[in-house]
Amino acid sequence: MEKNEELYRIVDALMQEGKGLLAADESDGTAAKRLELAKLPNTQENRRAWREIMLTTPNLEEFISGVIFFDSTIRDTASLGMPFADLVAARGIVPGIKVDKGLVLVENFGEETVTEGLDSLATRLREYHDLGARFAKWRAAFTVTPAPSDEVIMLNAMMMARYAALCQAAGIVPIVEPEVLYDGEHTIEAAQEVTEKVLVWTCDVLERYHVDLKACILKTSMVLAGKKHERSSPADVADATVRTLHIAVPHTMGGIVFLSGGQEAKQATQNMHAIAKLGTQPWRISTSYSRALEEPMLKVWAGKEENIEDAQNVLAHRAHMNGLAQKGMYDESKDI
Repeated sequence: MEKNEELYRIVDALMQEGKGLLAADESDGTAAKRLELAKLPNTQENRRAWREIMLTTPNLEEFISGVIFFDSTIRDTASLGMPFADLVAARGIVPGIKVDKGLVLVENFGEETVTEGLDSLATRLREYHDLGARFAKWRAAFTVTPAPSDEVIMLNAMMMARYAALCQAAGIVPIVEPEVLYDGEHTIEAAQEVTEKVLVWTCDVLERYHVDLKACILKTSMVLAGKKHERSSPADVADATVRTLHIAVPHTMGGIVFLSGGQEAKQATQNMHAIAKLGTQPWRISTSYSRALEEPMLKVWAGKEENIEDAQNVLAHRAHMNGLAQKGMYDESKDI
């Protein structure tokens, strides 16, 4: 039996055809921005109600293979007392956990950031495994303009490699997320240049730290022009993204999932569909969306009990549309 056989099985479960990940790993502070859409105060009770509505959505397991939790959420329970991690696991959905501690400025490098959270990570991973987590996520962030420095790219790559190695030692699949931010006025060509460099360096350092790429998932931005620039067409996004992945990502990577990163819900679905339509790639490819899945249902829910069923229907619909897009079968005329 191979050393990481169980990790490979977890990767297989996460990268199922027609399914994506639900990134429900907002910090309590970020949750406030989400709850504003439902016109609700950011209280523990409202955060729990929101997560419970999502995680009890009928048929969610048909389109969602894994859920990424925040520390407070994986410790939380649904109204009937079942821990959220157990609730999703009972539906065949793999529980995951965000383990990084957020971004801090790197001294002497302007506005560039590095991700904190390695201190005591080995201990926390053992605890998260006991709580049911079978995969984890660590996010770094890079701007396109100004372009990130070599030093900060390398610093973040080393942090991600150390995190990934610790995860695999703890029996947890690492998702490595070097996000190239959508914010700004940059062109798609500029985004491609930065994304390619960040991914090349990240994957190289993962291999140098002897991370088993087959037991690892890369979460990456699609390559597209900045949010304040003229919107890139799905065809252009697909072409630039796939071209970048072929240059940067070893074929041994267990899977690749795209973040939505501030794209509108339908935009993220359309872009995933365009990527899938380019044909079979060396890696399994899917989505790991947060806002693109959550915001539409939050607006419908609006904190009202009578809207819960409609909100769940909206979430299931968006997850279904993304699942179809992942297979290259999305039909925009059937979207709402």
